[in-house]
Amino acid sequence: MIIQEAKFLVSSSRAEDCPGPDKPEFAFLGRSNVGKSSFINMITGHRKLARISSTPGKTRLINHFVINGNWFLVDLPGYGYAKISKKLRNEFMKMISDYLLRRTNLVSLFLLIDSRHDPQTIDLQFIEWLGVNQVPFVLCFTKSDKLKSGKLTRQIETYKKELLKSWESLPDIFITSAIQKRGREEILEYLEKSIASFRNSH
Repeated sequence: MIIQEAKFLVSSSRAEDCPGPDKPEFAFLGRSNVGKSSFINMITGHRKLARISSTPGKTRLINHFVINGNWFLVDLPGYGYAKISKKLRNEFMKMISDYLLRRTNLVSLFLLIDSRHDPQTIDLQFIEWLGVNQVPFVLCFTKSDKLKSGKLTRQIETYKKELLKSWESLPDIFITSAIQKRGREEILEYLEKSIASFRNSH
């Protein structure tokens, strides 16, 4: 897939206010400071499509972008940011869960995981929730350039072992780096195949 055009469409505070589900949709989500904005900009090839902030937790709404005029990219608020109130964190999670459960055109959620950290309870619990609610997702390990090859491999294997304690099989996994553009071609290929499959089934 070649991304020729990426345009911001709308920000919504509620799932019911999102654009009509007339295009295949892919959402991007992760804990605060996982590198989501850099990841989105790397994938689309647009350096300023998603705003990069030095302050985690800046994304507060469901942000829709139209890519190549024929599919939606959705930037969701990060979760688990400690410096906002518990009430606001809960509101974010309700917004995210409502969105994930309501969007009939959601093809897949890209769940971003910081490759530098051991499996975090908040991520594992969220992955479990996705499974229980049958939300399709893939895992993207970010910031792979920050680790030496051997350490990166061990981190990914640790994560796989942890997931296999409760999962019979693993979702698709991408290892990425926004700086090195690692994983970009594989993800664009995955998007292209997924969009084709979505259109064939609708």
